[in-house]
Amino acid sequence: MKVVAAVPFSSVLDTFARAHPLDRAHEANTNDEAEEHIRNAELSLGAWRRVLLDRDDLLRVVLPWHLGEGGERELIPKSGLTVADAVARLEAAGGAYARTNPVCARKLDRLAAAPFTPLFLSTRAVPGVDYAGLVVREGLIHLDGLHRALAWERAGRLTAGTRIEAFLAYEEDLAYEEDLASTGHVPGAGRDPGAGQDLTAADVRHGTGHDGDGLDVHAHG
Repeated sequence: MKVVAAVPFSSVLDTFARAHPLDRAHEANTNDEAEEHIRNAELSLGAWRRVLLDRDDLLRVVLPWHLGEGGERELIPKSGLTVADAVARLEAAGGAYARTNPVCARKLDRLAAAPFTPLFLSTRAVPGVDYAGLVVREGLIHLDGLHRALAWERAGRLTAGTRIEAFLAYEEDLAYEEDLASTGHVPGAGRDPGAGQDLTAADVRHGTGHDGDGLDVHAHG
């Protein structure tokens, strides 16, 4: 990971709003809920960097609970999965995933050729039910862009030379900042939170909402 620059939170919000308008007409648009996760990252961490991720970085990003757009199978369990393991689960499921989770599958297909637009990440799990059960709570934690990351990898677009822009929330600390800037290292990144878990039926007792390009959110109660 290459650290490019510190950025103010206003710039982070502006970038998100341009790419993910709240009134965009598509299936299950709840970009307001994705924005809430980004705001929670600001409240709990308080500083942002613009960074560039290579393929290895992106595959290590930890994804929170995702019910697969309200389908019959959950894609990401409450304990979390890396992007690499989530892609492996999709490949193992084959055509069955499209049959049981058609909205999610259509989104993945549509985004396979989408431009490389910024992802939003944090160095720690943020407050909220999606993140409550994460086993790995530090590293590169997903806030927005789940479907894009999965779709790009499945389409073979993340080559050795690919660099993906991201906005990373972190807690201000001089020693931490110096390490992040000089090495691109995020503590906890690269640990595998859920290798080998099978696709299982979703807990449909939870209400679901869906960010326009990837974050599944679940209503309390």
